[in-house]
Amino acid sequence: MAIKVLHHGLATTVQDLGRPGYFHLGIPVGGAMDRYAMRAANLLVGNDEGAAGLEAVFIGPKLEFTKDALVAVTGAEMPAKVDGVAQPGWTAFKVKAGQTLTFDYLRSGARICIAVSGGIDVPEALGSRSTYPIGALGGYKGRAIAAGDELPVGTASFATEGRTVTEDLRRKPAMLAELRVLPGLYWHRVTGESQQNFFADEWKVANEADRMGYRFKGGRKLDFVEREQPFGAGSDPSNIVDSCYPYGSIQVPGGTEPIILHRDAVSGGGYFMVGTVISADMDLIGQLQPHTPTRFVKVTMDEALKARAEGQALLTSLRTAVA
Repeated sequence: MAIKVLHHGLATTVQDLGRPGYFHLGIPVGGAMDRYAMRAANLLVGNDEGAAGLEAVFIGPKLEFTKDALVAVTGAEMPAKVDGVAQPGWTAFKVKAGQTLTFDYLRSGARICIAVSGGIDVPEALGSRSTYPIGALGGYKGRAIAAGDELPVGTASFATEGRTVTEDLRRKPAMLAELRVLPGLYWHRVTGESQQNFFADEWKVANEADRMGYRFKGGRKLDFVEREQPFGAGSDPSNIVDSCYPYGSIQVPGGTEPIILHRDAVSGGGYFMVGTVISADMDLIGQLQPHTPTRFVKVTMDEALKARAEGQALLTSLRTAVA
């Protein structure tokens, strides 16, 4: 079976849960920006949670199916249609051979995850089918899909139409996003007043928001503690001697606009990091539209670990409910 791409949408790529183990070589983990949504979509159609699906941003693709399949669309609210007939979100529905899957306009969120029974069966690259476009690695020929492509689909497992994720297990972005942050190794480089301002101010997602990173604007400029810059750090006080970047780390070049590094981010460089968004909130970032009001919330390591445990408990509830 194959899926014919009639229109690619805005930026639609093949993604799974990523390729861990190569970050020290400069190859990011990548994978779905909203991993919870991708896991849910796969579970609904009977796939392994790590199967490859499609991630579409802002505008969905137009896809023609050559064989019957189960499909589920999760994540952002962007209603799916089969031959023009609306389908429920976060629910497995059937697409018959010859029918076309399209999408209505985006209501909320930023990214949808599209799972097809059997998974998108492109070749693995370093243990993953995720697309890393900058490195032309994985996915469909190392790039976003385009009109005329034919996406191979694997062998489907048994699953039933109508499986759904209940409202209480669907994660949706709030009107005011709150991202929990653990202050980092370079927190001391910022003055006490700027430390307070960073968490007190309301920021907004900038237009520069993609798989590499999300930029934020609107808060007060950060002031740095005066020091003599070390050799190799450059003259700007926001520069450091090169360091490793963890996922979710927040750079603030020049102290003006925070940038959260996400799935396809580089692994190191010379900008200081004010802190790191906790792992439990990383999926949420991928669903933020430009201009979304956002606050950063300071947390401790214990609070971060508690949030991770709560996220795992939610995932366990999802698996139980969908099984």
